[in-house]
Amino acid sequence: QVQLVESGGGLVQAGGSLRLTCTASGSILGINAMGWYRQAPGNERELVAQITSGGDTNYADSVKGRFTISRDNAKNTEYLQMNSLKPEDTAVYYCNADIVTMWGGYSSYWGQGTQVTVSS
Repeated sequence: QVQLVESGGGLVQAGGSLRLTCTASGSILGINAMGWYRQAPGNERELVAQITSGGDTNYADSVKGRFTISRDNAKNTEYLQMNSLKPEDTAVYYCNADIVTMWGGYSSYWGQGTQVTVSS
């Protein structure tokens, strides 16, 4: 069984910063791509940032220059540093990881979501 647990969300004023953390645990053999998605009320879930096992990154245009994704492969953990936050960044943020399990399975797993609210 594999589980992704997120932390770090909260309420922050516009211009502030937050750091999200997501740790994968369970019967993990390896993790390929990891990413962060977000979903605001009434909107579809969208990709925020993604990082490969080799460290290559990809960002949504709306967060480029403000957010930084990183990962610690030894800890099966990814991070999202969010700076210069704007009210439009308000959403539930979900972590995602493509995981190879010890019994040979390969699936995309999701965290439970963490609320980020940016006040104006």
